Amino acid sequence: MDQNGISRKKFLGMSAAATGAAFLSTVGSSAMPHKKREDSTTTNLKEYILSNVRLEEGFEYNEKKEVVSTKTDMYNLHIADGKVKMINKGKLDLKLKVIDAKGLLMLPGLRDMHIHIDKTYYGGKWNAAPRKGYTVKDMIALEEKIIPQLLTDSQRKAEEAIELMKSQGTYFARCQTNIDPVSGLKSLEHLLAALEKNRDSFAWEIVAFPQHGILYSQSESLLREAATMGVDFIGGLDPTTVDGNLEKSLDVMFQIAIDNNKGIDIHLHEGLPTGKAAIDYIIKKTEENKQLQGKTYISHGFALAKIEQKELEKTAEQMGELGIGVVSTIPIGRTIMPVPTLKKYGVKLMTGTDSIVDHWQPFGNCDMLEKAKLCAQLYGWTDEFSLSRALHIATTNEILPLNDAGIRTWPVLDNEANFILVKASCSAEAVARLPKREAVFFKGKLIAGEMKT
Repeated sequence: MDQNGISRKKFLGMSAAATGAAFLSTVGSSAMPHKKREDSTTTNLKEYILSNVRLEEGFEYNEKKEVVSTKTDMYNLHIADGKVKMINKGKLDLKLKVIDAKGLLMLPGLRDMHIHIDKTYYGGKWNAAPRKGYTVKDMIALEEKIIPQLLTDSQRKAEEAIELMKSQGTYFARCQTNIDPVSGLKSLEHLLAALEKNRDSFAWEIVAFPQHGILYSQSESLLREAATMGVDFIGGLDPTTVDGNLEKSLDVMFQIAIDNNKGIDIHLHEGLPTGKAAIDYIIKKTEENKQLQGKTYISHGFALAKIEQKELEKTAEQMGELGIGVVSTIPIGRTIMPVPTLKKYGVKLMTGTDSIVDHWQPFGNCDMLEKAKLCAQLYGWTDEFSLSRALHIATTNEILPLNDAGIRTWPVLDNEANFILVKASCSAEAVARLPKREAVFFKGKLIAGEMKT
């Protein structure tokens, strides 16, 4: 899929008035403060040497062959045209600009794989989430009232949310966008405009998400139109408890994806038995349609946390074989997801912020490193090896600096230069201690933080 490909007749015809209003708004941020970084000494360099950067080299073991620490050393990296062209410990090419990393640890750039920035309060007035006791249908009714207000400056707020993601080390996001009768295609149009402004410093995918239900709000025609406007995935929502017809709802979602060569990413909040029935049907449809194998995702999937272990293992094995992924926010409380079992069977695992601060919840800070830490806390991953493995849920294709055998697999030559620099001795410490993102790079370009030549 083209991560940034935007083919959009309607988007190109967006009114100047709508976008202009978004740019002129000056409402202050209500969540984490951040500073947009435009350091001309580093952001515009197309070729340079990043010197004195700390890379992981391997694990150290005790007499029981347990990992007790991580070996690192200082390297120089030649960055050119957005890629890593050389990695060595030798002399510097003094003909090139040199950026001194001063011993900072390099880690892979982070990805936020489930986030709603098209309907956020972030960048506006503080507003807590009034949803105690609300059902999903209650929230749909609430959205029908507030979406017209949110749309007035949703582009500007999306742009601020993108800057927040960058400041936390995220260079890529899978953005969910409402497709519903109230907002029509406006949420998507505003989101596309915000993303387009960040084309040189950010990458993305978009899910056309029928927040008010495909059948419940009669949104099939809108979803089909959205599928022609630069989205990558077709979404769905609780096919039984919201749409009232499991098979019909899922069939429509799958057919739109198949007709338009898109992937699937469904919000599935349902518990037992309906949530498990939905997962079984998604497995069946994915098995029948090979073009969706490796391109089908279940977001949330709370039913997986509730089924009996033997049945879970069978389901996880089927999902792993078909390339069906799970995108989880790593919830705490009574719905702790069975991440270790899913990982055991090769299920693709990803995480995301979900909401930053909106009418659903006010806690999101866009920190994917924090999500890795939460994983480690929930599942008791307190040793050096397990902490280092926890990082996988927040990176591209679960990449880690070292594989399980302690061999460096990242960075390697010709990798895209998407990385963060932090004050930490190794990835295990970074996961446990959540250091500040001192610098964030996208295709070799500094997009957040500070580095001096």
